[in-house]
Amino acid sequence: MNKPKPWERMSRKNRAKQFMPIAALKGFSEALQKKEKVVVPKAELCDDYKEELDYQLSQMHCGDMISVVYFCQDNYVRITGILSGIKPEERWIQVVRTKINIDDIYSLTAETRR
Repeated sequence: MNKPKPWERMSRKNRAKQFMPIAALKGFSEALQKKEKVVVPKAELCDDYKEELDYQLSQMHCGDMISVVYFCQDNYVRITGILSGIKPEERWIQVVRTKINIDDIYSLTAETRR
């Protein structure tokens, strides 16, 4: 009597299941979805607004407390702190230890001097 081979005893449906992908780490795909980053395109500023930002920068000095919204790694970031460096000819400012390209600035506000 011929003994049936193991794959002959298994139905086609069951054979297909053994090759289906499995979730090796339970909850991993859910964790990845929570970490997904929404990519925000960089806004193109009009010339008048760029001139206004340049004027605001010209009025600022190291030691001023400022708040800056700028574009960084596909997202807009707000930072508030002391202006520790400004190089308009090199197109950057520094807030505490964060160096920011002037062309990436979206908005800029300074605390009023007394």
